[in-house]
Amino acid sequence: VSGYFDRVDQLAQEAARWSGRAPGIYFTLNPVKPALLARAKNCLKERPKNTTSDADVLRRRWLLVDFDPRRPAGISATDAEHQAALDRARLVRDQLASRGWPAPVEAGSGNGAHALYALDLPNNADVTELLKRCLQALDFAFSDAAVAVDTTTFNASRITKCYGTMTCKGDSTQERPHRLSGLLIVPPLLTHVPVDLLEALAAQLPRAAEPVRGQA
Repeated sequence: VSGYFDRVDQLAQEAARWSGRAPGIYFTLNPVKPALLARAKNCLKERPKNTTSDADVLRRRWLLVDFDPRRPAGISATDAEHQAALDRARLVRDQLASRGWPAPVEAGSGNGAHALYALDLPNNADVTELLKRCLQALDFAFSDAAVAVDTTTFNASRITKCYGTMTCKGDSTQERPHRLSGLLIVPPLLTHVPVDLLEALAAQLPRAAEPVRGQA
């Protein structure tokens, strides 16, 4: 089920209508070409032939850092697992702030935690590679057996949870309930992350050891 919106009120109505009826409701983080509106203007259509590709994105506006508690696939997180992801996101937020990074938008995905850092960058291969390495560096430094930084959220057409909708993985049980996603903290002023800070983070990813010459 997919659609394109230039009216936020109608997007919210459609998201609310589907909330709880699907495992998750998602939207694209970055702005897309206005022509795509003609695919499904301010409405949702089932079984669409085309959805948004990376080439459809006009500009990179966000870096999504997704903290997901490790658990079997297809089930909701326990309260303890959910809290562990929120705690890890705050730890990373504080570590990055100590390096001069601006405050992110903080959100709960329903099972994990999101930190969304504002950007203003072109949509090209160099930026994609830079953001990919940033996520890999965060994964290397902060992922463990309890919580993982998702390293796949670097692509331009990345979708993320439509905040305010239900996250419904598996059956809702007392131990593993379905939860509402939502915005937790929105800074009064959003500041773009400078490229030099992104490059400094990416540079912290250890490079794979080069093969020793003369050995097979």
